[in-house]
Amino acid sequence: MATNNLIYDVNDKPSWGKTIVFALQQLLAIMAATIAVPMIVGNGLSTSAALFGAGVGTIVYLLFTKSKSPVFLGSSFAFLGSMFAAFAGAASMSMGYLGIIIGAVFAGLVYVLLSVICKYCGSRWISKVMPAVVIGPTVAIIGLSLSGNAVANSFGYGSVDAFRASANVIDWHVLACIFVALVTLITVIVVSVYSRPKGFLRLIPFVVGIGAGYLTSLALTGLGFALDKEWLKIIDFNIFANAGWDKFIGGWCPEFTFIKAFGSFSDGTSFANFGAYLGTLAVAYVPVAFVVFAEHIADHKNLSSIIGKDLLEEPGLHRTLLGDGVGSMAGAFFGGACNTTYGESVGCVAISGNASIRTIWATAAMAIVLSFFLPFSTLLASIPTPVMGGVCIALYGFIAVSGLKMIQKVNLNDNRNLFVVSVILIAGVGGFAMTFVLPNAAGTITLTEVACALILGIIVNVIVGPNRKTEEEQSKEE
Repeated sequence: MATNNLIYDVNDKPSWGKTIVFALQQLLAIMAATIAVPMIVGNGLSTSAALFGAGVGTIVYLLFTKSKSPVFLGSSFAFLGSMFAAFAGAASMSMGYLGIIIGAVFAGLVYVLLSVICKYCGSRWISKVMPAVVIGPTVAIIGLSLSGNAVANSFGYGSVDAFRASANVIDWHVLACIFVALVTLITVIVVSVYSRPKGFLRLIPFVVGIGAGYLTSLALTGLGFALDKEWLKIIDFNIFANAGWDKFIGGWCPEFTFIKAFGSFSDGTSFANFGAYLGTLAVAYVPVAFVVFAEHIADHKNLSSIIGKDLLEEPGLHRTLLGDGVGSMAGAFFGGACNTTYGESVGCVAISGNASIRTIWATAAMAIVLSFFLPFSTLLASIPTPVMGGVCIALYGFIAVSGLKMIQKVNLNDNRNLFVVSVILIAGVGGFAMTFVLPNAAGTITLTEVACALILGIIVNVIVGPNRKTEEEQSKEE
């Protein structure tokens, strides 16, 4: 592995004051996606419980990886269809809560099985099946596949579908959102590029950027109220009004999934046809776990290139898989959603130059503590969509570029390499994804564009053969 250019390496220990700020930055980077999963699934799933589960899952991951892999685990979007299937196939709503816990166990057991295989067979086969020419463009696709979300958010839309439905119609409100997104993005860029090298500000560009974007949104919203102009109102203050302060005053705490699942037994939950329901859960969760396994490898290859240490060798792929799998079980037990390593977290490490494992530990602890603190979680929820859009343009872009950096030494003058990279990029950017409907309308399983692009890349790589030369080897022969 190449030497890294980090300000804080994995084992470095910044002061606790700085660490808290760094942890807040990581939390801001992963917050929106982590709480989005329970919001999409609905059925009473708690966003605060999901945040708690992400913190617990990350701690589990850090323990299994011996605190050597600096990445945060959050709610996985890959299991959305599986979670819907758990609720749709349940005999009652309460059985659905039990179902998403059991489903997470199924998925976790897949990781355990793969971990055992990697433990005794090693991880070198990964480099043969998925060399840099395959992993590099796949990592780039992870960033590029998220680009639509960043742009949609920058235009003030909560989803890509809503953005596309708008037919790119630009009104005054959209212009105001774009302005806020650009303020946020430019602030992140200026702080990252022009602040003092190895200075404190360079380590927290997202905190500064989000702060600048929020203040800009606050000013525009205040102006909107003063002039009675709806299009200037960027911040939705109804979030504060509808936060559930009565629960907070009376002893508010997250509504954990396991409490809803096991508490339902006293309500006479029916276990009729439970065997068939288990089969539905297995079909819904197990195949997705294999798909996420491919993304797990891509994320860790990417992180390895950033920190200059091969995480698949040390602490080892078997340990990262165990941490991810058991962390997913823990996350679902508390918050309903399986966890996965977050590209946003990896991008945060890359841009800030801070890979300190102490920061990830602090982020996990902060997520757990703040899940009980309604005012703070409400404040985070009030961060306007275009602010996160501006941040995510930088985050997702760095993920894409870090993948392209992996193929710098790949000889693209060789058509064999060129075909592999081309197939992955076009399949990924073009949205080559497949959704399969489960029997009895129990739900769906989706192979994401990242998974499909990776599978196609592996197939093409096997066809064209391994005997290829790097640019350096080619130049020496010439």
